[in-house]
Amino acid sequence: MAEIEQRLQDLGITLPQPMNTASLPFELSRTVGDRAILSGHVPIATDGSIAKPLGKVGGQLTPEQGYEAARQVGLGLIATLKASLGDLDRIVEWVRLFGMVNAAPGFNALPGVINGCSDLILEVFGSEIGAHARSAVGMAALPFDVPVEIEAEVRIHT
Repeated sequence: MAEIEQRLQDLGITLPQPMNTASLPFELSRTVGDRAILSGHVPIATDGSIAKPLGKVGGQLTPEQGYEAARQVGLGLIATLKASLGDLDRIVEWVRLFGMVNAAPGFNALPGVINGCSDLILEVFGSEIGAHARSAVGMAALPFDVPVEIEAEVRIHT
């Protein structure tokens, strides 16, 4: 078994189905040379549907719920990479994350929310491959009222 697949199994992590984007005019992952660039992902349930709860972090959702939503986004990012690359061991390094939080007015603990995704990536890929640059910004609204949306870029073996 591949190393990352084994680590997921050892951690008791099951990846969700990648989000169904058949009706959307873009791809979830685009490979350009030695880079896989991931479109904005939202929290998804195991069947690939949008996960709940929905709403603004610091309003309808607690920061802890936002953290869990960001972790779910991370699982979706990994699921998309597995589907598009075929083998997660092709990932040489996580380059960057761009995290957006659907933030209630005045809520500014944005980095702690996006840590849900960063912590997952480091847990699964380790610090050598999983270390990444990152932004965490607050938004007035996100699609479908999701609490978090995250884009990513990884470098891969070609």
